[in-house]
Amino acid sequence: MNTISPDRSGPLALFSQRLEGVAGAERQQAVAALQRVGLPSRRVEAWKYTALRALGQTSLAAPAATYDVMAARAVLDDVLAAQDTLAGLPRLVFVNGRHAPELSVLSEAIKVTFFVDTLRFGTAAAPDRDPLVALNTALAEDGAQMQVEAGVDAGALLLLSIGLGGQDSTFSFHPRHAVVLEAGARLALLCVQAGQGAYFHNPVTDISVGNGAALEHVTLQLEGDAAVSLGTVYANVAGEGVYDSFALGVDGLLLRHEVHARLGASRAAVHVNGVQRLGATQVGDMTSVITHAAPDCISRQTVRNVLDGHARGVFQGKVLVEQIAQKTDGYQMNQALLLSPDAEIDAKPELEIYADDVRCSHGATVGALDDEQLFYLRSRGVPEAQARQMLIEAFLDETLALIAHEGAQALCRAMLARKGGVGASA
Repeated sequence: MNTISPDRSGPLALFSQRLEGVAGAERQQAVAALQRVGLPSRRVEAWKYTALRALGQTSLAAPAATYDVMAARAVLDDVLAAQDTLAGLPRLVFVNGRHAPELSVLSEAIKVTFFVDTLRFGTAAAPDRDPLVALNTALAEDGAQMQVEAGVDAGALLLLSIGLGGQDSTFSFHPRHAVVLEAGARLALLCVQAGQGAYFHNPVTDISVGNGAALEHVTLQLEGDAAVSLGTVYANVAGEGVYDSFALGVDGLLLRHEVHARLGASRAAVHVNGVQRLGATQVGDMTSVITHAAPDCISRQTVRNVLDGHARGVFQGKVLVEQIAQKTDGYQMNQALLLSPDAEIDAKPELEIYADDVRCSHGATVGALDDEQLFYLRSRGVPEAQARQMLIEAFLDETLALIAHEGAQALCRAMLARKGGVGASA
């Protein structure tokens, strides 16, 4: 039997009852890793700006085996109504971390198995290095494992994760997803995380993009108002493959979207872009580590934040260029628009380069709405609220245009429009 060390009195103690007695070698190794290091505190460099206080102090149990079907369907209908083209897409729906077949519509072009049946954890994720992945490894119950065969264009798939919480964050779920694109395959994966109330959502996604394959991966964090969502993505990209990632953070008490992407062979490309539109006391964290492990590869990263109230945004982006990765072309930019004197952005772009024939750049900018532009619009009869909205739209529009899939881009714009971030059309 595994016993959690008594000195782990922080967030890890919330899971102590569930971690005791987990079965299986991989799960036990994950628990052992958690025993050694606990869950991350702000003393850990990668979590310097993001505390886990939002998890609360109540033990986080497993969700109930049943759920409110009408409430889950209402969340699904709300997402589909935001962009009418989504209704015709195949979809995989999970409620509180478990597959909901009655809400799902499978695709013939994608081979789908489920973690609950296979217990395959994948090879890219590293529980010994990342405590949140270790926690997922120990407690994962279900998840989708998606495979597209060589040369197949599978179109688009909606992966919807619904959290149905209560007034207090008393349960957590830890989906374990995997995506495998064989050589020359193509897929647009739209991951929508939506919900109601309070819960802890800790998904891990293991991605493999084969030679010449292309994955567009769009993640929308539309969690419950009191929810905590800490997602981790590992992506390995083979020669001439493309991993095109975009994350939108809108709803939730604490949001973190962390991407580890590795360019493993020549002429691979990785894009890790995103937008955060936060207000009140929300905290949003976009963290990435892009590793160039082969020559002649490209990476691009553009993240923009619009922060109001007492919201705090975090951007941590690291580009690591190994010695073998000559002819690397890497670009990274984070920009933040602060709408309140109480809003805060913590930006930490990094380059770590061991090759000598590269072209890499990074940067960060922080500012407020331009008073001259605001005055110009108001002097032409535009009301102040509308003028502010127009400037916010202009700030975000260029980044949203990086989403190639029209339906996914339209959905992001619609959700931002609800938040007061950007109009529903380009």
